[in-house]
Order: sequence, then C-alpha cells, then structure tokens
Amino acid sequence: MDTSSLDALDRRITRCRACPRLVAWREEVADTKRAAFADWTYWGRPVPGFGPPDARLLIVGLAPAAHGANRTGRMFTGDRSGDVLYRALYDVGLASRPTAVSADDGLELHGVRLTSPVHCAPPANKPTPGERDTCRPWLVQELHLLRPTLRAVVVLGAFGWQAALPAFTEAGWTVPRPRPAFAHGTRVVLPGLDLFGCFHVSQRNTFTGRLTPAMLRDVLRTAADAAGLETKPEE
Repeated sequence: MDTSSLDALDRRITRCRACPRLVAWREEVADTKRAAFADWTYWGRPVPGFGPPDARLLIVGLAPAAHGANRTGRMFTGDRSGDVLYRALYDVGLASRPTAVSADDGLELHGVRLTSPVHCAPPANKPTPGERDTCRPWLVQELHLLRPTLRAVVVLGAFGWQAALPAFTEAGWTVPRPRPAFAHGTRVVLPGLDLFGCFHVSQRNTFTGRLTPAMLRDVLRTAADAAGLETKPEE
C-alpha cells in the first residue's frame, strides 16, 4: 500500500474495514444519528490524524467519539473533549482558534498533530484489546512518517499509553523495559523523543476536576518546549 506520505496514509485509514464490530457501530451511529445533529451527514468512517506532516509534537488520544469525530471526520472535533483540548491548544499558542466544530472550519494546528491508537468510534468508548492491536500498524506507520521532525509526544490516558508504547518500539524507538507506567505528568525520555503522560480530556475527568484546564496547559507547554515549539505565556 502507498504509505509514503501522511496524506496517502490518511486516505488508506479512511477505507479500513478490519474490525467488524467497529465498522457496524460507526455506521449504525452515522445512520441513526443524534437528534441534535439530525441535519448532519455523518462521516461514519475511520478518522485519520489531523495536523501538519512536519509536526514536532504529537498528541495521542483514545478513539473517535461516536457523535464527535465520527460525525465530523476530524480528530476531537464536535464533542466536549475536543472543546477542552482545542481551547488549551489555542491558549498556549498551538492552534489558530479555540473551537473545533467541523472539518472545514478553518482551524489550523501549529507544529502539532493529533492522532489516536484506534481510528473508529467504539461502542461505549471502549475498544477491545484486539481492536487496539489490529489498528496499531496505522500508528506505527504514522510514527515512521513523522519521525524526521517529531520531538515530543503527549499521550492522553492509560489506554492510549498502553497502545502507544508498543507502537514506538515497532517504529524504531528504544522503550525502557519494563515499560513505564502511565501517570499524569510523567515524562519518559526516549532517544530523540520525549514522551509525556496526561489524563484524558474525557468529560469524566474534566467535569470532576481530575484534569483542569491549567493542568492540561501545563503539560502542553512542557511538551511543546521539549519539541522546540514556541508557546504563549500563561496569563
């Protein structure tokens, strides 16, 4: 398959039908919709990464939300988790606008790319380990293509952390053994790459205060600094 560029890889991802449960769910959601989005034509396919091909910082999530990215076709776009993440990226100077409502809203990321270890919306937001492993080659190839410029990675949540570490190994980085445990604020230095853990921007975490906007901005600033990206100072 042609995966010589991120654009080509993204096109291949959007045509993947490898996991029957995920295919059935994403298409069912796209057909039945949510009442608030009845006038939308849902994307209903695997959601590729989003951001420039020469990104220095990568943010790894979990999987598309059923009525968020599965609706809009862009990572973290159209749901409350994305509202929190894009607001923080804007506040630190890594996004051109603080909101993300659709794939054609003009939003641009500065030196940052967003991706996930599972590219299809899963039932109850819970991919199976088998689905995670089936999707891993896409992340491995994405890491290969980003490697010339990539200097830091923020992984959101324990699921993403467990999925990403084997992908880094397969993409050629030396990951410590035993593998580092996930924790918010943890930092693991790999050869030429700094890896950061951050609580996921899920509603459960943000509504309860487990992850505050200030905590998220702090991780993003630290990771951006490690990647050599300029950020706006905290006001």
